[in-house]
Amino acid sequence: MQIGRKIYYDKLTGNVIVDTGERQGAVVPTTIEQDFQTYAALAERVPETVGVLELEFGQYAQDFAECSSYRVDVSGETPTLVFSYPDPSDPEAPPVYQRPLSEQIAEVRAENLTIMEAIAELYEMIVGGDGA
Repeated sequence: MQIGRKIYYDKLTGNVIVDTGERQGAVVPTTIEQDFQTYAALAERVPETVGVLELEFGQYAQDFAECSSYRVDVSGETPTLVFSYPDPSDPEAPPVYQRPLSEQIAEVRAENLTIMEAIAELYEMIVGGDGA
């Protein structure tokens, strides 16, 4: 069995309170209520002030491996996970949080494919339209 991580965060600030991590093997899924009993950082909180993001096993694995920190962006309608990545040219720079790079890369790849298809269509129109 594989269980994705749960990220518990402060609903007001987006700061991460508990990251349960991913688990696999002989593991049993836990409920939110069980987690509040298990983790001291949650037990001392008022449950209504805590949000939770439940991720699939392996979701954002590369982002977690590469990031220097992460938090939850609570400014929009739906809370979303944002990451800060180290800047090799300025290691002392304060963190800048952004959407997961894995999502940004997937978006750029999709846009690139659309552009390549449009170029191929234009090429066919130009080459195919010369009567050859």
